[in-house]
Amino acid sequence: MIAWGRLAQVSILTICLDASVSPLVERVNIPRQGCSRRYAHFMPDDTERNLSLWKQGLGEVPTWVWEQTELETLVLADNALSELSDRVGGLKKLRMLDLGHNKLSRLPDALGELDGLTDFLYLHDNGLAALPQSVERLSKLRYLNLSENQFETIPEVVTHLTSLIELRVTDNRLASIPDSVGRLSRLRELHLRNNMLKSLPDSIGLLAELRQIDLRGNPMTHLPASLGTLPRLEKLDLRWVETLAPQVWFADLEARGCAIYR
Repeated sequence: MIAWGRLAQVSILTICLDASVSPLVERVNIPRQGCSRRYAHFMPDDTERNLSLWKQGLGEVPTWVWEQTELETLVLADNALSELSDRVGGLKKLRMLDLGHNKLSRLPDALGELDGLTDFLYLHDNGLAALPQSVERLSKLRYLNLSENQFETIPEVVTHLTSLIELRVTDNRLASIPDSVGRLSRLRELHLRNNMLKSLPDSIGLLAELRQIDLRGNPMTHLPASLGTLPRLEKLDLRWVETLAPQVWFADLEARGCAIYR
């Protein structure tokens, strides 16, 4: 069983190119030809399916990266990237893509061609305010991190990702959550800390698998009673919410074993 909550706290950037470090490594034969000397140490004769170029000061993604079509995980975090090539859509075997801590303000439509993306998509700490419609095709994706961007609502395309188990949209500008969030029937964790939310839609009560919801640091004034009916809810975090009166259904929720932090 995958411990999704714990994985969210452990940086995926620890994935590296040393087979002695990562037990997940599977080797494939990717030639050094076309790889500049600067990155040669990332490209041994028998390189892994997992490529990390974390914090290499790239500015832009080297073209040879897009030729590695056997890659299953790709880390491009913390490289001051301001754009992403359409060629990313050619990495059909990717299961995990980390684009966090960059300067991206838009993403290419080709991102939606990564229909094998199952494990993680990290987009945190960029300048994103929208996602391309094509993202809705990532129907197998289980973990999505949109934290520390400029979203004013959860993009509608996200609500089509019905395999999501964990969704993080903390530290944005969220003022509303779309009713369509109720489509995310497999969601177990929803992290909305430090936004501008005053309420949640009634459809939140459709998230029957939800275990944790983090609403810390929002100016909440109302919570729908449907939240209190969630059968598997284990944690409702309302710390640093000073504008919300205790809801009448809190006692029933706590009686069922849900911890309410406030």
